[in-house]
Parts: sequence; C-alpha cells; structure tokens
Amino acid sequence: MAGLLLPLASPASLADDCPLPGQWQTRGGERLSTAALMPELTDHRVLLLGERHDRIDHHRWQLHTLAALHAYRPDMVIGLEMLPREAQPALDAWVAGEFDEPGFLAASDWQRAWGFDPALYLPILHFARMQRIPLVALNVTPALRGRLAMEGWEAVPAEERFGITPPAPASPAYRDRLTAIYDQHVDRDDDTAGLERFIGAQLVWDRAMAAALVEAAGRDTLVVGLMGEGHLANGEGVPYQLDDLGLDDHRTLLPWTPTGDCMAPAGRADALYVLGDESAFQPSAPLRLGVLLEAHPDGVRVRRIEPGSVAERAGLAEGDVIVSAAGVAVDTPTDLTTLLRRQAPGTLLPLGVRRDGVTEERLARFPPS
Repeated sequence: MAGLLLPLASPASLADDCPLPGQWQTRGGERLSTAALMPELTDHRVLLLGERHDRIDHHRWQLHTLAALHAYRPDMVIGLEMLPREAQPALDAWVAGEFDEPGFLAASDWQRAWGFDPALYLPILHFARMQRIPLVALNVTPALRGRLAMEGWEAVPAEERFGITPPAPASPAYRDRLTAIYDQHVDRDDDTAGLERFIGAQLVWDRAMAAALVEAAGRDTLVVGLMGEGHLANGEGVPYQLDDLGLDDHRTLLPWTPTGDCMAPAGRADALYVLGDESAFQPSAPLRLGVLLEAHPDGVRVRRIEPGSVAERAGLAEGDVIVSAAGVAVDTPTDLTTLLRRQAPGTLLPLGVRRDGVTEERLARFPPS
C-alpha cells in the first residue's frame, strides 16, 4: 500500500550482545543511555561531533545530541566546519533572526562554500536560532588553504590567515591514512609533489578548526564542533591539533551503525552512538559525472575520468575545462555539484567544454534510477 515503509532490520539479525539503537558505547566498553552520559560530557570544554556530510541520520543524531547537551549547558556554542571565517557575519545575523533561509544561504555563500544540501543542516541551524545559541564558522576558504599549503606559512601574513599558527606535523598514522585517500584519486607516479600539497592543505583545515574552537572555548562555555568524521576519528586531525594548542579537555563523539558481529571500531572515538537502520530515510545520492576536478581560471578542469562513467560516455577527456552546465556558468567544482543535485535520473545535461581553445557542447546522459 502507498505510504507504508519497509520495516527496519531486526536487532535479532545481529550478534546477541549487540548494543541497541539509542545507546552509547564508550571507549572503555560501557553502554550508557544519553541521560547517563550527558553529565560527564558537559564537564568538558570542547566536544566534537563527527558526520558523513550526506547522511541525514548523522545530522539527526547531531541535532538530538545538541538538544541534550543544551539542557545541561545553556551557555553552549556550536562550531561549524561548513563555513569559513568570512561567513561569520551571516551566522550572527541568522541567530539574531535577521535572515530567512534564502537570505542566509545567499549571505553565507553556502553553495560555493560548502555545497552539500542545506536541507540536511537547516534543522540544526533553526535549533540554534530558536535557542539563540551562537554559531561559529570554523573553516577557512579553499583559496587560503591552497596558499598556505603551496606558498608556506611565512609567505602569508598572520592577519590574512586570521592569526592561525602553523599546524603540528601529521602523525605517522594520519599521514598513512591521508596518503591512502590521495592514492585513490591520483596516480602519484605523475604527481609526487601533489601528495605533500594535499597533506599540507588537510593540516591547514584541521588547524584552522582547532584554532577557532580554542578561541570560542571560554572558561564557562561548552563548544560543540560539527565536522566530517575524517577530521577527528582515532584522535587524529582536529583533536591532535587541539592538543598541540594546549587544549586537551575535549571528547570525540561519532555515530555508529553496527553490522555483523557488532564489533565497535577500537579507539575510533571516546563514545559511539548506536544508530538503527535508517536507510529508508536516506535521500538518494546525487548524480555523478565520474570526474576529478580542479580549479581553473575559465571554469573547472577535468583532472581524471572514471572508466565507464557518464563523463567518459559523453566524450570528456583529461585536460578539458567545463565552463558551463545547462547554460549556467561553472566557476568552481561546487557550482557543478549544485547543478548535478538538481538533475533527474534519465535526463541529459548539456556541458560547455573547452578543449584546445575551442568550446563545444557535450551531452552528459544520466542513466535511469
């Protein structure tokens, strides 16, 4: 019948000793309720809530956790990876009630700065606005990250980098993980220096967020940072930089969906929140061209094409510059991602592609869902 949802996976299909949805599993192996864990968590200065950016269940968990924390610590501040320092006036105006949603998204330049569907984040933003909880922009722009990674910290004046100090070097484990991520996308035989730039940019990202958290964490203020789980898992990334900055009173929290034998990932976080099967509510993934893009003065340059992808079938080649999509100018990879999000399965997307100084139209044909 229309409107019925498929039943969630039965806990009986998992191991008998599997924690139940709604429980927390701590690093020490304890299983606690939210009510039991919150008083301990709110004694700390900084809490880090990880996410996968496109997972609606992760954002719902963040919202529920923020509400529980706020009941104990009404002096709370929420830090957002999603926006750079330049967006702080827009965040202040949003909390003060001066913007509607379209006005805030425009003033913060959300699509260019972040690009992920704002609908995933708006419930959290509305919660902050209703409770008048200050929101803090933790990030810096990709342009600044690139300058610091490529030119070096001494080449960028302190005032142009918001006073952020150079990061602590990556730990061996973090460096190995970043190298593995880089190798998934780039052939290092052709781009050895690119790995160092990639790691350098990641460290800038981590340091910038850690510095903003330290600045916001007053003696009587709880700061809760929302960011991708890759920036904080296993104590690496932001927690590592917080320690280097002298703020070691922090805890990392992550959502976890048990599978199989329910073995929790050891050491991944100070506490894991157990999710049930929320897949029925997860929005469909946006359509993909199957390209790795980089900035270019005229648009976005195709750096790599996945075999068998929509881009390959459309006749795109490495080195092509995409200058428009559906007649709309493309200035950044985020511009193209935004347009793809609006594209329906089974449709065509005209692309303006410049090759050897000549711009031609290529039709990207997306398969039906």
